[in-house]
Amino acid sequence: MGNLCCCVQVDQSTVAIREQFGKFDSVLEPGCHCMPWFAGKRVAGHLTLRLQQLDVRCETKTKDNVFVNVVASIQYRALADKASDAFYKLSNTRSQIQAYVFDVIRASVPKLHLDDAFEQKDEIARAVEEELEKAMSAYGFEIVQTLIRGHRTRGEHVKRAMSEINAAARLRAAANEKAEAEKIVQIKRAEGEAEAKYLSGLGIARQRQAIVDGLRDSVLGFSVNVPGTTAKDVMDMVLITQYFDTMKEIGASSKASSVFIPHGPGAVRDIATQIRDGLLQGSSVTQH
Repeated sequence: MGNLCCCVQVDQSTVAIREQFGKFDSVLEPGCHCMPWFAGKRVAGHLTLRLQQLDVRCETKTKDNVFVNVVASIQYRALADKASDAFYKLSNTRSQIQAYVFDVIRASVPKLHLDDAFEQKDEIARAVEEELEKAMSAYGFEIVQTLIRGHRTRGEHVKRAMSEINAAARLRAAANEKAEAEKIVQIKRAEGEAEAKYLSGLGIARQRQAIVDGLRDSVLGFSVNVPGTTAKDVMDMVLITQYFDTMKEIGASSKASSVFIPHGPGAVRDIATQIRDGLLQGSSVTQH
């Protein structure tokens, strides 16, 4: 009916290509246009300006000889000011884009190992987009965006191997962390033991010094109050008194174990001599 009335309608987001006697005449914008068919003018076809998407699945091989399927999504559209080029210069736009995608992916992925191919998806997408933009702009098309949606390995054994590699790496990292933690605990424990032994040694040294000072004061006080006694006599008496006090404490304690020691005047004298010699040696070492 439109042809009979010499009128033609062009829908929104679409342009029409008008020819006259088989030669390109003009690009018709959306709306109603006069089309005098008797003058040899006709609509050769329509070209959509909407954004289109083409999913390209390309199988290739990585540097470590693993076959993968790379899925690339190409978003493109025709340019209104180059509608004649987009309509006449390409007979099959989707096949042309697919050929360029195959060329770039099969030139890029074989240079990468499998793990790198997964990590460098953005770089592969950028390379595909640059190549398409350079090639398709001459045909009146704009490449809006290129996405690499993922890689799929061919074969379940490859997936299992990759999972095992990741699991082994995580276990190795966990073992290192555990070893570091145990190392820190052992170091801290050793530092604590060293500090405790140091403080214990200081306590023992101070205890011995206090005992020596107490015995010296006792000897001096006894010598002053009891004329005629020597320091040896006073020391023997003090040591024997301490010996019996110790025996008393052992016997009075409910949790004390049985202690068998020689008992008698001669044994007490030997014990006193041993204790006195030990204390005097300890005092001499402390003073030095």
